[in-house]
Amino acid sequence: MTKQSTTKKAVKIRTLVGVVVSDKNDKTVAVEVQRIKTHPKYGKQYRVSRKYKAHDAKNEYQVSDRVEIKACRPLSKDKRWRVTKKI
Repeated sequence: MTKQSTTKKAVKIRTLVGVVVSDKNDKTVAVEVQRIKTHPKYGKQYRVSRKYKAHDAKNEYQVSDRVEIKACRPLSKDKRWRVTKKI
């Protein structure tokens, strides 16, 4: 007989930092996250941005706030992130 291991692997929850660009929806903010990428052939660095919809339960974050968002279970069709703190 062989014993099976009952230890669980630690899952790293994805976190991003961005700026709130819209707070018009109830309990939802749009957060724009900018990244710097390097072109594979020419080596030039350039900015790439993407917007994520994040859950803000208390409607406490305003436009131009720098926030940290964390991945979570799907909350709606578009929302898969939750705002954790203001930076």
